[in-house]
Amino acid sequence: MIRDLLLAPNQLTLMRLVFVPFIVICALDNHWRAALTLFVLAGLSDGLDGWLARRLQQRTVLGQYLDPIADKLLLSGLFLVLSMVHQIPWRYTVLVFSRDICIVATTALLYIVAGMRDFRPSFFGKANTGAQIAAIFFVLLCQVTPLYWLLWTKLVLLHLVFVLTLLSGLHYIVLTGQRMKGRAKSSAA
Repeated sequence: MIRDLLLAPNQLTLMRLVFVPFIVICALDNHWRAALTLFVLAGLSDGLDGWLARRLQQRTVLGQYLDPIADKLLLSGLFLVLSMVHQIPWRYTVLVFSRDICIVATTALLYIVAGMRDFRPSFFGKANTGAQIAAIFFVLLCQVTPLYWLLWTKLVLLHLVFVLTLLSGLHYIVLTGQRMKGRAKSSAA
């Protein structure tokens, strides 16, 4: 475990975790340019850690858990804070949090009860994460440069987050049901 922590991809993921409180503080204090800069750096570190893990053949179980945790803390934390400072309407944040809490609770329950461990993100889940990243980027960018087309893009992306959050949540329910049926059939055979 300690050896895995010292690998470059996992170090970048840990650095992204360290960015989270500073981005939150910047947003709470209306230091939008700093929040945007740190958010972009966190995004670049996310892309770089995945690339390095593949390139250096340093994929680890720790990284498989740590990377999505860092992403969720960053995105969920920013949705919450940006709603608190009235930059994102609460309905988006409540939906994002509700979906994430349901997924975490379901995966924990299925792991404990049925030993299920295969919870890879679906296409809709990945698209939802991408839309959330883009929406937060444009929310922060609108605070730095309030141009009309940026405001319009921000609104479109927030609506896309809403739709993809619903779709990915429903798709997750269907996938989990299919996986459970598959497990039941294989254990009955």
